[in-house]
Amino acid sequence: MTSAPHDRRQLVSTAIAGALAMATAMGFGRFSFTPILPGMIVGLGLSSTQAGVIAAANFSGYLAGAVAGAYGWAAGRERVIGLLSLLLTVLLLAGMGLSSSIAVFVVLRFLAGLASAFAMIFLTSIVLAHAARAGSEAVQSAHFGGVGFGIAASSLMVMLVGLSGGDWRADWLIGAAVAGAMALAVLLLLPRTPVHAAKIPREPPLVWDRALVLTTLSYGLFGFGYVVTATFIVTMARLGNSGAAVEFLTWFVTGLAAAASLFVWRPVMLRIGLGGAYLVGLLIEAAGVLASVLLEPPAAPIIGGALLGATFMIITAYGLRLGRTLSPQSPRRVLAFMTAAFGIGQILGPLVAGWLAARTGSFSAPSLVAALVLLLSAGLILPVIGRRP
Repeated sequence: MTSAPHDRRQLVSTAIAGALAMATAMGFGRFSFTPILPGMIVGLGLSSTQAGVIAAANFSGYLAGAVAGAYGWAAGRERVIGLLSLLLTVLLLAGMGLSSSIAVFVVLRFLAGLASAFAMIFLTSIVLAHAARAGSEAVQSAHFGGVGFGIAASSLMVMLVGLSGGDWRADWLIGAAVAGAMALAVLLLLPRTPVHAAKIPREPPLVWDRALVLTTLSYGLFGFGYVVTATFIVTMARLGNSGAAVEFLTWFVTGLAAAASLFVWRPVMLRIGLGGAYLVGLLIEAAGVLASVLLEPPAAPIIGGALLGATFMIITAYGLRLGRTLSPQSPRRVLAFMTAAFGIGQILGPLVAGWLAARTGSFSAPSLVAALVLLLSAGLILPVIGRRP
């Protein structure tokens, strides 16, 4: 008689734990660099090239963690490793506020990327296993929506620190404290035992037909195209003298849009199909990247951020799902290859953008390149959609 209410309570606590885990690992551990970066540029005199290198280090760590996490070494230890990854994230956030060395920043951001990947993989496996057992789409959406919640919360934190007279060091240290509180809540709320799945059979090698090649290339180009705006949009607002309120709103709206996107896009995907939603998402994101440099401030960064937030998470999710439909016999292999392509794009994006910005004096040229890359990504997926419902 009491099992149903108990299961519901556990499902709610699992959803909250998942959302807070993603807010900690991704919203703060990975993406709080974006609103803190303008203060670091002013306080340390960082060049655009140096900022791009620091950002690329984080994405390199994420790629390394995603590849390492794909193997079975963590089986049965997912909860412990995931929670330790959150603890490491907190310590690395604090470390950023205690250094002034570019080399140290690169190492810390690489390790933060590694930790965020492990948290994403291992804690997500627990949350989604419980969600699958209960048949709950809401738990999955809440879990991944935590990324957007963390982005919005980090933006609010940076604004409040600035209003209180704090600098970029305080941003990192207070961010570590907030992340620590969320990690503690995850420790208390996350189920202690994951739902064990049946033993997974060995997958056959991938068959690289034209559709899978185009989808993988498209996904890699998306990684390049989105990350330029996702890394530098608050810095662009600062360079445009838009004011602290606009800088806050830019990243805050990005986070809110990202959190809502998982719920809003589902009926769209059901109506126009997985490939159609992926394509439309890419086109909207390209429009947002263009808006961030072609519109006048303060509208440019806010609209650009809103369209980025509304699309980047669903493109990420739908692209992987599309790849799985193209190779249903080897879902883990296709996930690994597409994640690698995406990761390479993410690494190259900040490096190229920082280099271009240093030579042109603004982020207009990097953003135009990013928009063109997103349009190319959309063009590559058209033949794939044409051959599938």
